[in-house]
Amino acid sequence: MKLPDSWSKASPLFDEDNLVSCAGLAPVMGLAEQAGLSELLTERVRLAWTRVASAGVNPAGKVAAIIAGMAAGADSIDDMQVIRSGGMPQLFTGVYAPATLGQFLREFTHGHASQLASVARAHLVNLARRTDLLPGIEQQAYIDIDSLLRPVYGHAKQGASYGHTKISGKQVLRKGLSPLATTISSPSGAPVVAGIRLRAGKAGSGRGADSMVRQAIVTARAAGATGKILVRGDCAYGVSPVAAACLKAGVQFSLALAKNPAVARAIAAIPQDAWIPVHYPGAGGRTCQLVCVSGGVLEKELDCGHDEEEGR
Repeated sequence: MKLPDSWSKASPLFDEDNLVSCAGLAPVMGLAEQAGLSELLTERVRLAWTRVASAGVNPAGKVAAIIAGMAAGADSIDDMQVIRSGGMPQLFTGVYAPATLGQFLREFTHGHASQLASVARAHLVNLARRTDLLPGIEQQAYIDIDSLLRPVYGHAKQGASYGHTKISGKQVLRKGLSPLATTISSPSGAPVVAGIRLRAGKAGSGRGADSMVRQAIVTARAAGATGKILVRGDCAYGVSPVAAACLKAGVQFSLALAKNPAVARAIAAIPQDAWIPVHYPGAGGRTCQLVCVSGGVLEKELDCGHDEEEGR
């Protein structure tokens, strides 16, 4: 079929009032409400002063609408139109226009982002108590921390700066933002996000990691982690503030140590007969040596092309 010469583009419009494009949102938002999402938002999110008087009205309803839109695939303000299409207003009350939600978000400061982070942690705890989200967490919980660099575009992007990242095994300098994230998992439960903090792209990987670890430990315990908790991180987090946070909280930790002269001297001072060889089956022939140090365990990998020490 030959398209008419006057045809330029087509924009599909879902405007049938008796059909719903994202019916799966009903159980998702229903569970969120059962776990107290609206109550937590009402209690913890406050916009005391706004440049536009109406922007701060009903923050709970607006945040819930944004969450629903994101669950439906929206990744921009304009995409929030998805929650107003078709018969969606018949399923949900408080369906806002994208312009209204954009105006609301533009009033946010770092303090408001911290308020939302508090809501996210409390909501995770409620979900874990209401559902089998983290089975076995009462015996063993794992907390992982890591950062990443996500590219952004545009000269006016707040916080965007150049940071180092690895692409195809090579270190490159890239403009973006560097979020720091923690997750909680259990032996038979998939990781769930315990906290995330947006930082400038040039921020060091370990910046603020100790406070993130403390928050994640508190969240894990509130979610039912009454047994062992193991905090894990790569060499960016093998620093004294993170280790001190774990020790003060009384949890175990497994942190890789970046090799430097001080670490090399400390390892070299350990008698060779103190090391215990350990072979990990099914791990590609990975062989390590372990030694007890200050109530923990130091692990030294032998069969890889680089030396990496990990304290537990």
